[in-house]
Amino acid sequence: MKYLFLAYTIFWIFLFGYLFRLSRKQKRLEKEIENLKEGRQ
Repeated sequence: MKYLFLAYTIFWIFLFGYLFRLSRKQKRLEKEIENLKEGRQ
C-alpha cells in the first residue's frame, strides 16, 4: 500500500511539472506570435 501511495505521488508531481512547462511554453509561443504580427504591420 505504501508503494501505491508513492507511485501516485510521483505521478502527480510529474504531471503538474509537465503541465507547468507546457503552459510556460504556450505563453512564450503566444508572445512570439504577437511579436511576429507586429513586425509585419
